[in-house]
Amino acid sequence: MSDSLEIGIFTSIDALDGAEWDAIVSSCGAPVFYRHRYLRSYARHPLAAVQSFRYLVVREGGRPVAVLPVSLMDGLDPLGQLRARYPVTGAERGLLSHVWHCYDAWLPGAPALEAVADAMRGLALELEADWYGFVNVAHDSPLRAGLVELGFSAEHIEDRFRLDLRGLPHPFVHATRKARANLRRGRRRAEESGVWQRVGIAGEADLMEIGRLCARTAARHGTGGFYPPELFAGFVTGLGDLALAIEIRQEERLVAAGIALRDGRRFHAWACGVDYDVTGGFSPYALLHAATAEQAVREGCEVLEGGRGNPRFKLRHGLSRLGLDACLVKV
Repeated sequence: MSDSLEIGIFTSIDALDGAEWDAIVSSCGAPVFYRHRYLRSYARHPLAAVQSFRYLVVREGGRPVAVLPVSLMDGLDPLGQLRARYPVTGAERGLLSHVWHCYDAWLPGAPALEAVADAMRGLALELEADWYGFVNVAHDSPLRAGLVELGFSAEHIEDRFRLDLRGLPHPFVHATRKARANLRRGRRRAEESGVWQRVGIAGEADLMEIGRLCARTAARHGTGGFYPPELFAGFVTGLGDLALAIEIRQEERLVAAGIALRDGRRFHAWACGVDYDVTGGFSPYALLHAATAEQAVREGCEVLEGGRGNPRFKLRHGLSRLGLDACLVKV
């Protein structure tokens, strides 16, 4: 990149040229979390304690070449992943990219990391943040390497799981023999127990019901506030056809549900909820995973992004592990 970069900082998603923003995101293959529609819906229905949003547009010779959303959070560590690795209590103010509901951090567009990092530092000072940087950066990514070179402290915080679907005869080919046998048996038992599934545009589903199930599931892992049902329903509705709802029901009772996000190349198992109080001796979560993987194949996606958590199950079912790091600097 040349030295003639200019960075515009916008305080409202509505002030952006959505087509211009999405052209940058699409040109580099960044995930759905950077689409203008995702950002707009999150700004209107913030699922976390975001005090304010900023949107950076990098221009060279007047032409947009890179973009980045950042958020100022009151309490930079809602999942409790930073306080064991950085000298923080978790209550500090942080200027972060991206939001915690994104598990794949990018700087979409042409290489402009040094200029963007400088702009983030200036913005962090202006907004009186205590820390700034990126969360959920893939451990093996050029973004992490570039941030470390610029002096950001990189620490492993979590893993995400993914499955390359290209060339596979079916999405369970890499699962263990026992996992495949359990799935066949579970499907047979589920069918005998009145279980059925439905897949459709998420905005047409009962998102309050799904949101409550996701919140209860997250609460079992100590993060019940991660999916506030009313905001969850509004946010997912705002995604339009970027989001699908996958429902597993026993008779009429919802026993598992997932919200999947799609960006063409990837199929993201973004959020899920499970009620294990079922009759018939089957796992609702296993059925949900299978339905999600098969829908990814039907959509022609190259990669199933399996999200974070539940490593034992995901590794048994053929997904691979990818480390996620935080890359932060104290202001």
